[in-house]
Amino acid sequence: MDPVSTDGRTPATLAVDCGGGGIKASVLDAAGTMHAAPVRAATPYPLPPERLLETIRALAEQLPPADRATVGMPGMIRHGVVVSTPHYVTRAGPRTRVLPELVTAWEGLDFQDALSATLGMPVLLLNDAEVHGAGVIAGAGLELVVTLGTGLGNALFDGGRLAPHLELSRSPARWGLTYDEYIGEHERLRLGDAMWSRRVRQVVDSLRPVFLWDRLYLGGGNSRRITPQAVDRLGDEVVVVPNSAGIVGGVRAWALGGISPSRRP
Repeated sequence: MDPVSTDGRTPATLAVDCGGGGIKASVLDAAGTMHAAPVRAATPYPLPPERLLETIRALAEQLPPADRATVGMPGMIRHGVVVSTPHYVTRAGPRTRVLPELVTAWEGLDFQDALSATLGMPVLLLNDAEVHGAGVIAGAGLELVVTLGTGLGNALFDGGRLAPHLELSRSPARWGLTYDEYIGEHERLRLGDAMWSRRVRQVVDSLRPVFLWDRLYLGGGNSRRITPQAVDRLGDEVVVVPNSAGIVGGVRAWALGGISPSRRP
């Protein structure tokens, strides 16, 4: 496999999108063009930090060399430190039993630094919806990104600058259910796309007076599942975007304000 040519001014970026069910990665140039087909692996469970590090390293070895890496993962990430992660502390994946030893292993971990040591390059670790948002925002006004997949992800940008992360997925939505439980993949499979799409509309309507956004982007793997009828009723300021932004955003994320990547050589 041919390496990506870099000259210091146009670094190649390894972009890794970690989800509840799968992990995918590719290498991109400065324009966000993929220089290799994405490689994928099922998210292994149970998943202590060391196992995720090994999974990402193995994916990176299948790709051309890179100068830096962007990794997006579910949960609340602050300055490269994992405050909480909802799926990776479970025994067998989303909606299974939480293992206390995994909660202890993940919470408070400087996973950005651990990734940098494992990959041998500077790393930027963000919430996966934040990386997704970096790939789609216009950089003007207040822009909210909501990703629909295993659960619900979110990221907020003001004038292109990333705001502190709020974990909406853990907030009550309806009937005592969190947004994760109300709009996640489990409910889509149970309800079917048409009924689930109505829930997406309800979520958009419930969030609109809270954020008063200039633009809302709906992405993630299930955004393509929203029915055309529901899309037509979401509003002119709501845009459905492709899931590929989770990889493409790996380049643009480095230009966001308010973030601090690792600086390992």
